Amino acid sequence: MTTRHPNWLTPLIALLLVPVLSVTAGNKPAETARLPLIGLAPSFALDSSRGPRVALADLRGKVLALTFVFTTCTDSCPILTAKLAEIARSLGADFGPRVAFVMISVDPLNDTPARLRDYAAAHGATAAGWHFLTGTPAEIDDVVRRYGAFARKADGGGVDHLFLTSLIDMRGRLRVQYLGTRFDPGEMHRDLQAMLRE
Repeated sequence: MTTRHPNWLTPLIALLLVPVLSVTAGNKPAETARLPLIGLAPSFALDSSRGPRVALADLRGKVLALTFVFTTCTDSCPILTAKLAEIARSLGADFGPRVAFVMISVDPLNDTPARLRDYAAAHGATAAGWHFLTGTPAEIDDVVRRYGAFARKADGGGVDHLFLTSLIDMRGRLRVQYLGTRFDPGEMHRDLQAMLRE
């Protein structure tokens, strides 16, 4: 399934993301430059594939990568999940205790906690640092909107949605957003490490 969003959204996204993705300031070396600060990350509390609900506040003190997927997606979602799994492995012992990845379903009517559990297992994403979340359609619509993403049911039962991955620091602040699935895993790894050093 291709990722599509309304044509009017493309220039708006471009305008919003240009400053967001400017990671270095001035001539500072990349390892000492601070990532930009967008603002407080929007809060949420959603059902976890592991059982209890998980809120953003529960993850305070960890660096987070938060994104949106759905379990019946056959192209972009598995690519994104595989890329994040690669980054999780590259983080070594930091993944879990200090870094977590939050995957929020954009297909809440189909993606039960059990289906999310199966999806996680199929993609090697079962370590303690992974959080696969779902909720009511209203809860998911609210989270998607407040993170600046987009999702709607498509013909054929799938979901058209914007791939937007947000990095959140240990204080619950939104720092960087990656658009699409073609980002460089090494760049995200460096951004996560930079937030761990702060």
